[in-house]
Amino acid sequence: MSRHFIDISMPLENDIISDPVPFNPKITYMSHEETFDQIEPFFPGLKQSDLPDGEAWAIEKVELITHNGTHLDAPYHFHSTMNGGERAITIDEVPLEWCFQKGVKLDFRHFEDGYVVTAKDVEAELNRINHDLQPLDIVVVNTRAGKAYGQDDYVDAGCGMGYEATMYLLERGVRLTGTDAWSWDAPFSHTATRYKETGDASLIWEGHKAGRDIGYCHLEKLHNLEVLPDHGFTVSCFPVKIKGASAGWTRAVAIIE
Repeated sequence: MSRHFIDISMPLENDIISDPVPFNPKITYMSHEETFDQIEPFFPGLKQSDLPDGEAWAIEKVELITHNGTHLDAPYHFHSTMNGGERAITIDEVPLEWCFQKGVKLDFRHFEDGYVVTAKDVEAELNRINHDLQPLDIVVVNTRAGKAYGQDDYVDAGCGMGYEATMYLLERGVRLTGTDAWSWDAPFSHTATRYKETGDASLIWEGHKAGRDIGYCHLEKLHNLEVLPDHGFTVSCFPVKIKGASAGWTRAVAIIE
């Protein structure tokens, strides 16, 4: 049996707008020729010329928040409680079985930027791809944002999953979802317009806040979702284990047998 791996993670890199400016990652690269002063203190008397080709090691200093790059959000990110009042679990407490399950892709690339996906939209797409949701299915959402990565409008691109759409999934046993957009919810710039018009604060982060009712996780900033089939693949997305944190970076991969 052959096995095909598809990388559905985006890289961490400088000079690409993958977050609002104050939250961008910063990577400082140090080459083999620049790091002799790091290795020399371990070996008193060592000269750079003693090393093969005069090279020490390559190393990088990375300045990140836990939500840079492709990452998994824990319920604690959304709210301090989940499941109607329980303490929300942090990323180091997320059940590992949530992170390795059969995947389902919902193709919402046709929705305009800022559109808030409804439960009816989710149901219609599941009918189109002829899939009955199973408990612990990992549901990923392909939006226009996937193709906007690397462009200045990435953060504002793509549709978002509303409260009722998110609850539709959670009520059927889904506990881990994902999107190729910057946020599971509609981009903040679009939500801000709706909030200004209505004054309704319940519109803010409504998909995330569904975790208050049913605890769940989601992946953000996925990549390459357009090459996945609608279903028939497995998603692996184990997060980095950061004590008490709201999220952890992950190398998310789709596996097709």
